[in-house]
Amino acid sequence: MVSLILSFMKKIMLLLPLLLTFAGQAQMKADDVKTFILDNGMKFLVVEDFSIPNANLYFFYKVGSRNEHQGITGLSHFFEHMMFNGAKKYGPKLFDRTMEFNGGSNNAYTTQNVTVYTDWFPAASAEVMFDLEGDRISSLSIDPKMVESERGVVLSERRTGIENSPWRPLSEGLQATAFQEHPYHWPVIGYEDDMKNWTQLDLERYFKTYYAPNNCVVVVSGALKFEKVKELAKKYLEPIPAQPAPPKVHIVEPAQTGERRITVKKEVETPYMMIGYHTPESKNEDYYALNILSSVLSSGNSSRLYASLVDQKELATQVGSDYSDTFDPYLFNVYAVANEKVKETDLEQAIYVEIEKIKKDGISESELQKIKNQKLMEFYNQVETINGKSNNIGTYEVFFGDYRKMFDAPANYNKVTVADVQRVAQKYLTKSNRTVAVLKTNVEE
Repeated sequence: MVSLILSFMKKIMLLLPLLLTFAGQAQMKADDVKTFILDNGMKFLVVEDFSIPNANLYFFYKVGSRNEHQGITGLSHFFEHMMFNGAKKYGPKLFDRTMEFNGGSNNAYTTQNVTVYTDWFPAASAEVMFDLEGDRISSLSIDPKMVESERGVVLSERRTGIENSPWRPLSEGLQATAFQEHPYHWPVIGYEDDMKNWTQLDLERYFKTYYAPNNCVVVVSGALKFEKVKELAKKYLEPIPAQPAPPKVHIVEPAQTGERRITVKKEVETPYMMIGYHTPESKNEDYYALNILSSVLSSGNSSRLYASLVDQKELATQVGSDYSDTFDPYLFNVYAVANEKVKETDLEQAIYVEIEKIKKDGISESELQKIKNQKLMEFYNQVETINGKSNNIGTYEVFFGDYRKMFDAPANYNKVTVADVQRVAQKYLTKSNRTVAVLKTNVEE
């Protein structure tokens, strides 16, 4: 009886990707996304979803710290702040107050690659939301007094981040060492001296260049008809004039030909560590295999690094890995915090032991299938909500060049083989391709 049950469960696990695919197809299809482009070049992707009486607006501006240069670093993040500080119609503090009065809320974030603004609101308030966004895009106030006030805010944010978070100085050191030429070299928040010396001309030029409608993708999901979205977009956003295309980032980071190391001194109880391996951008064919490799290493308590370094050997209190969506080749990061009385050298070597096991012996079919199932469950759980729909659709449109590729993701994960995971580990997780950053209290002078 037990063997029959185990056999049945094994068949269910193997069929799960197929079952999930059918479930996802019933839930949402590429044809459910309708598109239009305004005369000024602003692209809209719309998903009608009347499951709840709410809707959202996601604005993906293709601007991040990679678009900056030394002298103006931090401007992308600065404008994330400035966008809430008043425009021609809705003055200082009125953006948030008006949105909240109409039942809405908002958020924003800046990365090396994009700046994204998100609005959530009752569908009945849609016209107010379009009016708010149109106002701040077309006529944002870059008043010198407000600039100085917000400059102080971001300078304080930078200082407290460096002081309070061990990860901030460590990750900044890693990036600056791993990237010698590409603008991924500097942190998203910018350098303090640059932040203190932005000029009014710098600000006006940057906003006009990158907050142009033709540099933005807007995703709308929720209880709004496609024609209504189009009507509001034409009324409030189409009058904003297009601008010349922003300059392309043409710098390519040279291939790394030897291990690089950096040690950062900071008062911490135990050492912190980050190891970055150069890996391709999101459009690369190895994206899905690398994504699965990251999960094999650190997703859940049964993952390779957690099971070995935390549970079994008790070398670390925290361990993980990350492979992010990017426009240009970036880093596959492994990070860890050493346990009490554990030398960072022992922790580092233990990480390499687990990586070398995958490079030498690969992973098991059951291990791969477990990760595939996790990926598919994550994917379908995300697109069940209107916020998940907008975030995923916008991410694929911007980073992969076409929102339709989102609907290929389940099949692309399912195509990854054991050999693929072993191959990308062998190809990218090499000594000559890595940068190691260690943060600790005791540093030899």
